[in-house]
Amino acid sequence: MKKIIITVVVALVSNVFFGQAAFDKFDGQDDVTSVIVNKKMFELMSKVKVDASDKESQEYLKLIRKLDNLKVFTTTSVRVTAEMKATADKYIKTAGLEELMRVNNNGKNIRILVKSGATDSQIKELLMFVEGGNKDNQTVLMSLTGNFDLNEISVLTDKMRIPGGDDLKRATKGKK
Repeated sequence: MKKIIITVVVALVSNVFFGQAAFDKFDGQDDVTSVIVNKKMFELMSKVKVDASDKESQEYLKLIRKLDNLKVFTTTSVRVTAEMKATADKYIKTAGLEELMRVNNNGKNIRILVKSGATDSQIKELLMFVEGGNKDNQTVLMSLTGNFDLNEISVLTDKMRIPGGDDLKRATKGKK
């Protein structure tokens, strides 16, 4: 009985850690461009002084105070794309994410999944996977964690120029 309890505890704990580091294996790979922004950087960014009349910048600062982590990995490698897809699929099954949207347009596949917060528009985690369909066959895997409102995402994608941000902006526009 003791062995069963220990096994269950280890399995549950490993799922928590897997969620936090599932995509870290892509950081530092030769065929992958990585952008990783941690909570400390978001805290520093939120302290920037902006003109009080600049509503868009005010919204941006309000949003980044709510973010914990942003990880964006891009590649044009077929091998890495397959690995990213397999890792994302495995993570989606274990992380309790629900599909917000799926788009297949001219060979470009976009999946956006979320882990909801207290309300329908509150998000704890947003995962976006964009594969193929553009001139350089770039694949984008993005994970964003925090406690934010889905309607605020367009401000983030505009200000930070995140790869795949245009796809995310179009997909989340008007979602409540």
